[in-house]
Amino acid sequence: MAGVGGIAGRLYRGEVSVNFVRRQRMWYTISGIILLVSVVALLVKGLDFSVDFKGGSTFQFPISATAGSGAAVQGEISRVVTQAGGGDSVVQTASSALLGKSWLVTTKALPSTPGNNVTNTVAIALEKAFHINPAQMTENFVGPTWGSQITTKALEALIIFLVVIVVYLSIAFEWRMAIAAFVALMHDIVITIGVYALTGFQVSPTTVIGLLTILGYSLYDTVVVFDKVRENTAGLLTSQRSTYSDAANLALNQTLVRSINTSVTALIPVASILFIGAGLLGAGTLKDLALVLFVGMLSGAYSSICIATPVLADLKERQPEYKDLAVKVKRRLAGGRRAADAASTGASSAVAEAGNAPAPRPPQPAQSAQAASASAAETDASDNDNDDDGVTVPPRARAADATTDAVRPAGAGAGTTGSTRGSRPQPRTGGSAQRRPGPRKKRR
Repeated sequence: MAGVGGIAGRLYRGEVSVNFVRRQRMWYTISGIILLVSVVALLVKGLDFSVDFKGGSTFQFPISATAGSGAAVQGEISRVVTQAGGGDSVVQTASSALLGKSWLVTTKALPSTPGNNVTNTVAIALEKAFHINPAQMTENFVGPTWGSQITTKALEALIIFLVVIVVYLSIAFEWRMAIAAFVALMHDIVITIGVYALTGFQVSPTTVIGLLTILGYSLYDTVVVFDKVRENTAGLLTSQRSTYSDAANLALNQTLVRSINTSVTALIPVASILFIGAGLLGAGTLKDLALVLFVGMLSGAYSSICIATPVLADLKERQPEYKDLAVKVKRRLAGGRRAADAASTGASSAVAEAGNAPAPRPPQPAQSAQAASASAAETDASDNDNDDDGVTVPPRARAADATTDAVRPAGAGAGTTGSTRGSRPQPRTGGSAQRRPGPRKKRR
């Protein structure tokens, strides 16, 4: 159960979704095939109406009163009824609280006049042929007038039900929702009638009651879904967050688990009545009621999910405002996809350029301090020059004066930065030059 609750929560939040609305063509095709088979069966085989609709006479007596209970006994009962003037008859088994399992013989409407009571004649013939106690024989006669009245009342009830439902949904919701619900109801009616035509089950007043019941059940499930659709689509044209079909599909997924749980819970007891009560116990009235409930509930659960909501979405999407909304949502989604693709392409290009870029060149090693010192010392040794007065000029610090020499103008006077001599520039000789011997005169 925890797993079902988790799935229901994820469906309600929209984390997972079954796209029912966008697959409407598939649902329409499936329903079209089922409806076609139902209509063909109805036209070819027709419905087997009970005596309550077409009028006639019924004779019911216990099976234990006959010599057997097989097909031979059925054939013998039909022969006795025909010889007594009852015409063609339908012989089947039934079950009742008073007689238990019994034979049920149905004939056409037999004349019953004071001078010619064919009903009594057939009953007496059956009692003599099978030695039946007259107290165990039950006779019923339904005239054709009564049968026609029952048929008319059933059709009137069905039409009134459909009209009231359409009016109510048009007032409570809108006329498009009323049309969608009406289409789903007609879908359920045709499928249920087609199943009766295919199986040959008799259509009795109990069947009509069951049909009205399942129409109410199907409509209840559809109204629950439509109420959630109305909630999800409120203000949709203003917010423009999604299309009408997407909002309707979300509502359908949010109520999906609830619809399935309700349908399964209702179908289990009905299936028990149909397959156990009618199949094993042979309860005729229960069988008529259970079959129409089972088929109608199953068809109603399917139509409320796969027919009503897709039809509503198709009708709403035909409105001009919802057409424009669909175009705007489509453009917005397309723009978001293009932006995402552009961002992805830019990131891929940056990664590719980074992979193809050349490796950075290693920095060139700077001249070592020792080489720079040796060069400076060598230059300073060549600059050791003497004055005329025999005073040796100390060597200049080349490293400190390099910048000053570069910017000093030619012939700068005494006091210029970086020089300890006068204004007279000093002659220079090669590093290996020797001082000439002898005294030198000082110039004046």
